[in-house]
Amino acid sequence: MASRLSSQTLRRCLHSFKALTPLSQTIARSSTHLHQIVIQKPANHRLGNHLTAFRDPSLFARNFSSKHTDSENDDEDDDDETEDEDEDEDADYESEGDETGSNRESVVLSEEEKLQEAAEIGYSVLGPLERSDRVFKPYEPVFAVVQIGSHQFKVCNRDSIYVERLKYCDINDKLVLNKVLMLGSETQTIIGRPILPDAAVHAVVEEHALDAKVIIFKKKRRKNYRRTKGHRQELTKLRITDIQGIEKPEPVTPLKKEKKEKKEKVAVEA
Repeated sequence: MASRLSSQTLRRCLHSFKALTPLSQTIARSSTHLHQIVIQKPANHRLGNHLTAFRDPSLFARNFSSKHTDSENDDEDDDDETEDEDEDEDADYESEGDETGSNRESVVLSEEEKLQEAAEIGYSVLGPLERSDRVFKPYEPVFAVVQIGSHQFKVCNRDSIYVERLKYCDINDKLVLNKVLMLGSETQTIIGRPILPDAAVHAVVEEHALDAKVIIFKKKRRKNYRRTKGHRQELTKLRITDIQGIEKPEPVTPLKKEKKEKKEKVAVEA
């Protein structure tokens, strides 16, 4: 069996060698082909123009046993293209953000435009807080629903709230919140349609701060695409000082003191 297999392999090798063309014949063919082309073409042409005609695919053809498919290469090319597109989009987004930031910095608004923009958000600046001002009052059983920007807050006297960063106001500035949607107390409730024109909520700016960090993570599977960014929202802390536009109940004196006085009188009489 071993001898038969060896003889078969030798026959196959000899057959393959016979099928191949020798190197001398290939060189002779190429030389004759070049000679014919040189004779046919005139001498005025450049050598660079003739070299394109010398490329005969039959002379340099190679036959492989396994056929290679370009699907894997195509997939890799597609991945590279998607990565390049994503990088280009990120670069364009960053460049647009830089341009918009520079445009905002370059535009200078007048005082009237600032006041109009603040009124659209829902507040107006009265001025800085002075030492002689007594804006902080004792607690009153009255509440209000206020809209600042796109958010609504239910507030009472002496409450503190965090809103998105308010423009054109500094720390210790007095504000008036104009967009009051509802007022309420123990005896009555007033609902606006949608805003109460005669109502107002007074506040003081206590602090400009940053919110906790939020991580934005983007991923596209099988694309080698991952982006991580962080964001901290700018906030403004407001202290509510007064609510106007509703009748406030009179403060009721506590009854504990009267009971103590009666007990003292009874002890003295005894």
